Amino acid sequence: MAEIFVDSLIDAVLDCLKVVPVLFLAYLLVSWLSHDHSHKFSKFLSKNKKTSVLYASFLGCIPQCGFSSVMADLYSERHVSLGALLAVFIATSDEAIPMMLADVTNTKLLLDMLLLIGIKVVFAIVWGYAIEAVVVLYRRKKNNVQGAKEEPLSPHDHTHDHKHECGHIHTEECEVGCGHNHGNCAENIFLDAFMHTFEIVLYIFIATFILNIIIGACGTDALVSLFTNNIYVQILIACLIGLIPNCASSVLLVELYAIYGTIGFPALIAGLTSCAGVGVVILWTRNRKHVLENLGILLLQFAIGVVTGLIMTPFF
Repeated sequence: MAEIFVDSLIDAVLDCLKVVPVLFLAYLLVSWLSHDHSHKFSKFLSKNKKTSVLYASFLGCIPQCGFSSVMADLYSERHVSLGALLAVFIATSDEAIPMMLADVTNTKLLLDMLLLIGIKVVFAIVWGYAIEAVVVLYRRKKNNVQGAKEEPLSPHDHTHDHKHECGHIHTEECEVGCGHNHGNCAENIFLDAFMHTFEIVLYIFIATFILNIIIGACGTDALVSLFTNNIYVQILIACLIGLIPNCASSVLLVELYAIYGTIGFPALIAGLTSCAGVGVVILWTRNRKHVLENLGILLLQFAIGVVTGLIMTPFF
């Protein structure tokens, strides 16, 4: 047991060191966007609502989880919509693409990788726009109900929260034309990115360490034995594995498909659809005041993964 503990600790440290550059660059991008006084990126996404899901779907298919991390952070600051967030989560495959690219001589695996990317992007677009439509309908219904019960307030006699582009909330009295003076926010984007990276890496280390101990104690053979020839059971378990907020989940799913031959292609798609990598950790830490909302997103992501796998089952 002591050997498992030490090996798990070492592996957790190594896994964290691997993800630090990606996370730092992702948070550096987020910090730059947050402190960009022209707000070009966030304004671009918010103004182009009809195409934001499309952009998110293609950004998510880029290997690793950098853009899922960026979008999770931007969503916590309400710069992107729920549809765009889930689109990038669905399209993200984390370490699956580099794993499938590792053996360039395996033509079948390379074709599977291209097919996987194409299918995930298509489903990201479809699910993203479907969620956008549901959210719009819900808000319209809610606004109609509230509008019938409440009278509009005067623009000069109320206070409200202003969410600044840097993510800080400033509560103050409104002035005519909403001319607010928010003061100066932190300008050192490198320090800002470092602090965010340190916080997230700490969470990743704890999650990875616990996961490594479980795998070390039970062994991969125990995980393999969980799967049966029943594709529906495979899809359910693959989606549960995909929800693990760590690159180990995507690596394990590819190994179960390509090396062990334990799961079929629909189960691989389903598991990687529910997988968003570190983006889930960032969502829960940055949006931690909205626990029920985060839980709802997680459950929705799992449901989308299961339904996507079931849709693909007749074709493979």
